[in-house]
Amino acid sequence: MPAATKNPRVTTAPVKEAVLAGAVDLARAAAEEVALPGQVGEHRGVVVEGDRLLTHVFESLVPGYRGWHWAVTVARPPRGRSATVCEVELLPGDGALLAPDWVPWSERLRPGDVGPGDVLPFVEDDERLEQGYEATGEDADELAIFELGLGRPRVLSAEGRAQALTRWYEGDRGPFAPSAKAAAAPCSTCGFFMKLAGSPRTVFGVCANEWSPDDGRVVSVDHGCGAHSETHGPEPVSLWQSSEPVIDERDLEVLATHPVAPEVVASVDDGAAGSEAGTTEPTTDGSPDEA
Repeated sequence: MPAATKNPRVTTAPVKEAVLAGAVDLARAAAEEVALPGQVGEHRGVVVEGDRLLTHVFESLVPGYRGWHWAVTVARPPRGRSATVCEVELLPGDGALLAPDWVPWSERLRPGDVGPGDVLPFVEDDERLEQGYEATGEDADELAIFELGLGRPRVLSAEGRAQALTRWYEGDRGPFAPSAKAAAAPCSTCGFFMKLAGSPRTVFGVCANEWSPDDGRVVSVDHGCGAHSETHGPEPVSLWQSSEPVIDERDLEVLATHPVAPEVVASVDDGAAGSEAGTTEPTTDGSPDEA
């Protein structure tokens, strides 16, 4: 791309290169061959790029490209009497709407951008990782396991661990989350708190409570929620003030009465008649027995 066509120093005055300056029709034909019909406007002038090198500038009528222009660069060999088209470009001018500078994907990517079918490219010199046999400390795999072929090629470096732990602690699963500020007790005293392995176990664990919004996620020891294993929910408040019942054991209250008929056990007349008649019954020995 010619350097002067970014902000062209357009001139319409006669130039030394009369052959190249007069090749307006040739330059327009080249631009119209690249553009769609009706997208090449009026000729705005020429820009001298160097010896036997000149650029014709045309107005751009491309929709959405306001402030842009067609730049057609022509040249000729020494002692040549005809112009040759070198390149045709649509270039921005002053006040043109431009796209932002390109940013690498590693700087544009944010947590949550990777979908189920997305695959990230391999990063060979990732500062967050280091070779498995170089890892030392509490979080490193044993060298003997690596030599047996059971280890991982790369593991987290100290920088990678620091970035991850800082991101987790300052995120929604740390002590600054709204649920943690409203919780009555921290996760460190909850029975559903499962500590991580290695050095992160002093600060982080995994929630194993299915009723918690953080179930299956990494939480800090000073995080919290309303599903703590040792807390109770608020007691419901009664709509009225209840009082103890009043019982008076010394007062008898008659609720209802009804007459009861007497029950006859034996007839008095029947007993008296038997005694007056003097009835006797014979005994076994033949002597009368007085009833």
